[in-house]
Amino acid sequence: MPTYTIWAEPGVVPTAQRGRIATALTEIHHDVAIAPRYFVQVVFTELTPDSIYIAGRAATRPHVWIRADIRAGRTDEQKRKLLDRITTEVGQIVNAAPEEIWVYICDIPGGNIAEYGRALPDPGMEEAWFAALPPDLREALGPLR
Repeated sequence: MPTYTIWAEPGVVPTAQRGRIATALTEIHHDVAIAPRYFVQVVFTELTPDSIYIAGRAATRPHVWIRADIRAGRTDEQKRKLLDRITTEVGQIVNAAPEEIWVYICDIPGGNIAEYGRALPDPGMEEAWFAALPPDLREALGPLR
């Protein structure tokens, strides 16, 4: 957690740019939400041209849809910063106008998410959560902070 899921038609988010987008989203979330990098996941899904409808009609403009499932507890200001930076930086990477990048932030309580074999902590409690992990997992995740 967070999980950023990106949907677009083939070619809108080329494979060569996906690593840059994943790195950008990881750094944005780490900087703004003050979360460890090892929590950030990015999933890319390609859509067929007839998969997205707006107002009952097939979408005619290329769009990038990003759903950000994040732990609840972030401030409105943090969420606005996430929205702004994601729209701008992903748009720059894929050479798309801001109006073609649609971002949705969805809050989920940390206690409703299990990763690494345990429920996630509330924001700000990551260090105590990390310290309670088994030593081999702490060693594996440590460099990814």
